[in-house]
Amino acid sequence: MNHAWAPSTFLGRLRNTTRTELLAQGTPIAYPAHRTLLQQGDESRHVLLITSGVVKVVASAESGYDMLLAVRIAGDLVGEMAAFEERPRSGTVIACSDVTAHIVQVGTLETFLTRHPDAMRAILHMLCARLRWANGRRIDFQAYDSLTRLARVLAELSRAYAQPTPDGDGKRCDLGVTLTQTELASLAGLRLTTAEKNLATLTAMGLVERSYRNITICDVPKLLEFAKVVADNP
Repeated sequence: MNHAWAPSTFLGRLRNTTRTELLAQGTPIAYPAHRTLLQQGDESRHVLLITSGVVKVVASAESGYDMLLAVRIAGDLVGEMAAFEERPRSGTVIACSDVTAHIVQVGTLETFLTRHPDAMRAILHMLCARLRWANGRRIDFQAYDSLTRLARVLAELSRAYAQPTPDGDGKRCDLGVTLTQTELASLAGLRLTTAEKNLATLTAMGLVERSYRNITICDVPKLLEFAKVVADNP
């Protein structure tokens, strides 16, 4: 598969030879948009290696409240927590678009990681990055006002997933993932009305532009500065 994997993804962190061997593992599968790939509470013991498309990870509380925990793209691994811990899945993974993936049983993955130290390092880096993201959102909730929190989520998403626009001189980019305002509010820990108001403020400031389910970052360095995101501390 000829693909430029994003550096932030698991596949993007691997050596070419290791990546090629890993992509030969497991069973390829395709999912249509909106299909559930993994179900919260399920006790299956496989992981999914996403090879195309975008998925979202949602957790549901007993009260019925659904919270968007993360977005994953081609090159990312999902389902590893339940597989490694041998516990029920902590969230539901849903296809945001047409998705292809490889189903890899946890035993196969563990054997592969043992044979390939660079893959073991890559998965450790991946897990650390995800913990850093989760810790960052917890700090944001206490340390910043709602506008800054939303800006920080957009900044972090843009650094991980955004694609430069042809006319942007490297500063302008599309967010790269399709999210509703409700999902953005969930990521930032905001009420929907607050997120809508703050997104309008960021638009009025010239930091973002909005269209249907798509956000363009008008000036990434300015957004990072406003959001107080240090460029060398992902």
